[in-house]
Formats: sequence, structure tokens, C-alpha cells
Amino acid sequence: MEGPAGRLHLVEQGTGPLVLLVHGFPESWYSWRHQLPALAAAGYRAVAVDVRGYGRSSRPAAADAYRMLDLVADNVALVRALGEQSAVVVGHDWGSNIAATSALLHPEVFRAVALLSVPYAPPGGPRPSDVFDQVGGPGQEFYVSYFQAPGRAEAEIEPDVRGWLAGFYAALSADTMPGPGDPEPHFVAPGGRLRDRFPVGRRPAWLTEENLDFYAAEFERTGLTGALNRYRSMDRDWEDLADHRGAPLVQPSLFVGGALDASTTWMSDAIDAFPTTLPGLSGAHLLEGCGHWIQQERPEEVNRLLTDWLATVVV
Repeated sequence: MEGPAGRLHLVEQGTGPLVLLVHGFPESWYSWRHQLPALAAAGYRAVAVDVRGYGRSSRPAAADAYRMLDLVADNVALVRALGEQSAVVVGHDWGSNIAATSALLHPEVFRAVALLSVPYAPPGGPRPSDVFDQVGGPGQEFYVSYFQAPGRAEAEIEPDVRGWLAGFYAALSADTMPGPGDPEPHFVAPGGRLRDRFPVGRRPAWLTEENLDFYAAEFERTGLTGALNRYRSMDRDWEDLADHRGAPLVQPSLFVGGALDASTTWMSDAIDAFPTTLPGLSGAHLLEGCGHWIQQERPEEVNRLLTDWLATVVV
């Protein structure tokens, strides 16, 4: 299927109202493998897309081709190409930001939005690069800053994609993440690598060899540059969305996060602000004992929350 960036690869199950599923970093349409059949069984046309830069979708060379406005345009084009006028959009991790911005800029297309792991925070505030450069303090570099220089993170990841992914997934999963006294895996020591703080020899229960094989094969084929370019476009997004600073999402909405996920603890103020920023919110659910990869760690609970919520949404 064609989008503004070229080919958009998707996997589809079911018929009925369209539910578009948008993944995050470093993932794939495959991250929604548990949700596709459940949504189809509940009477929905569930479509999981490889975001541009990932999997079988196109991978433009220019870093600024990964700005949020372009990813939103991909989503709109996808809905139209599927022959639909509107959809519910569901996102996880970066996909949560993409889903939220899609709903913010095109409420006529995205009539409801569900956000997983990363809560909605309206555009605005200081320039993102300035914020992330201050996170962590002396002797630690935040991973978002570490990802900024083209080629730097690729040089760490691409010689051992499978091992790096296994460590990254383990670092953010509830059953394998570092303990309270261990070094924080979101930071890089001077002269070090991000993976230096990943768990070693531990694989989360949700991540089978088959799952890891799929993810590794995709990124071994594509490399990581397209995925990392999303992080390298954050300041462009800040400029592009300046006219929408502080804007709420007024559509029907749902938030589901993991109680042990840094995204929900670091962004607790954003969750507290939901009465203002998400006035159409049906529920904000924090799953106890759950980490970042929420729809894979706790698929049955996430499926139930999504289908119960979708039953209340008219698209």
C-alpha cells in the first residue's frame, strides 16, 4: 500500500470498523500479533502497520522524512487507501505519540484514540533536545540524546542486532528489568554503550525465541537508521506543532500503562493532567507488575480493555 513516503506494509484481520494499530521502537506490526485476532473476533477490521523506516515499509534516507507531520500523513493516507473515512487509532510507545498527533491534527479521520505506555502530553514546552541534554546529570547521557548523532547508536546495535534487542526488551520488561539498586538502563556512561546496562542472560517471559527471531531478522535486514531517525526529528516536531501547544485531545480516549514502566513514572504529571488534556478519557489503567511492552507482556488484559472500550466508541 502506498503512503506519502512510498510503500506502507500492513497486516490486516477481520471486518467492521477500522482500528489502526501503530507500534513503537524498536518494534514492528508484529508487536500487535496478540491484538489482531482478538479485535477481529470482536467485530473490527484490525490493521497493524510497519511505521515508515521499519520492516517492509519504505525507509527514506533523509532524517527529516521522519518528522511527525509525515508519519501522521502516512496514517491518513492509509485510512483512505483502505477505503475508509475514519478509524480508531491505537498506539504504543512512539506509536502512542504518533496516534495522539494523528488524532490532534485530523479529528475528522481519527475519531477515537487509545494510548499505550506513553501518556499524552500536549505539544509545547522547551525544545526537546534541551530537555533531554539535562536529564541524568553529570556522568550520564540520556538514551534519547545518545540516539541523536547519525551512526553512533547504529555502530553499537548493528554488529549484534539480536543480542542488543534481547537486552533492550529485557531491560524494560517487568520480570527482567534491573532492580532498584542497579544502574539505570536508560542512560549511557561516558565512553560506554547503552547495552552495558542491559540485563545479561535473562529473557522476559513474553519474548520467545520465535519472537526474537522475527524482530532480529527484520532489523538485520533494514538496519536501525530509519527507526532511530524518529528520535532525530523531535526538534522538528516541536517547531512544526508550535500552533498546537497545549491543545487537548477531545475525542473518546483510553490510556493503558504498566505500573513499572519508566514512561508512566517519569510522566506521572502528564497522567495527572488527563482531566484537562484528555477530556474524552474513558479510563486510565495502570497494570500492576507490568513493564513497557504492555500489549506483549499482558495481552489478555490489554485485549479486554481495548475491546470493552471500543464497544463504547461509535466511529
